Amino acid sequence: MRALVARRLEGPDTLELIETPIPEPAAGQVRIKVAAAAVNPVDLAVSAGLAVQFGLTAPREQFGLGWDVAGTVDAVGSGVDLTPGTAVIGLADLLGRSLKTHAEYVVLDAHAVAPTTMDPVAASTIPLNAITALQALRAISGQTVLVTGAAGGVGGYAVELAKHQGLTVIATAGDQDEDLVRRLGADHFVRRSADLATAVREIVPAGVDALVDAAIVGVGAQEAVRNGGQHVHLQAGPRPPHLRNITVEQLFLHANRRDLTELVELVEAGAISTRVAETYPLQDAATAYRRLAKGGVRGRLVLIP
Repeated sequence: MRALVARRLEGPDTLELIETPIPEPAAGQVRIKVAAAAVNPVDLAVSAGLAVQFGLTAPREQFGLGWDVAGTVDAVGSGVDLTPGTAVIGLADLLGRSLKTHAEYVVLDAHAVAPTTMDPVAASTIPLNAITALQALRAISGQTVLVTGAAGGVGGYAVELAKHQGLTVIATAGDQDEDLVRRLGADHFVRRSADLATAVREIVPAGVDALVDAAIVGVGAQEAVRNGGQHVHLQAGPRPPHLRNITVEQLFLHANRRDLTELVELVEAGAISTRVAETYPLQDAATAYRRLAKGGVRGRLVLIP
């Protein structure tokens, strides 16, 4: 099979599409014939060596790429309750795998896979971004939430999920993204160019109950949070300080079928959306990576084997 890997860790220009044996599922695992796999910023980071640099994974000769996948179960190991032919989405949440979802086949633990009837290209845009947003919102309480980077993958889902939960959402993004962010459900929009804390406190004078910092603004965004509020930090490395008794939760997502199933159901109910920006054949993966690296992509770029 063909699989996209990073060996030199120098970014998109050094990615390699290799021929490698089709992997076999062990006990508790499934093999998926990949129909579509989204490209995410974390894939760029891994290809550039940042995961090793930040100590998130050990150096190795080869890194597989791709977290999201949609496709069809092709084979199963013992103890698995899914059958070949089942359409699924899945999430490969281990950084250090030598083969991941940007390939023709991928093996995942069965708990990281959920059945779906959605179009696979659309479905492949859900797992990583939406599960991150879902788990971030589970880490907070209160009625008002500030979402930074609200036009991006994680931020957009955080807005939609927060509105579905009945929260009041203040969202920040670029000036050109206001219409999109409001369509996603934001109650209030703050331009990224504005003084964030001042603008938010004009809406909620005491400050918001919680911050989901998808854009990694850091302390500048935390100034918009009330004393004793909550800050969910979505990046590895040093986390912001606990100023004014604000609880800072550094989130590291984990794949699980319960959350993936919930997200599928929310899409089917129209509560959250799928966002496909563009599709590329697997052999043009480097082009997709370079496009993502330029920035400004709204939705996900999706690879088709």
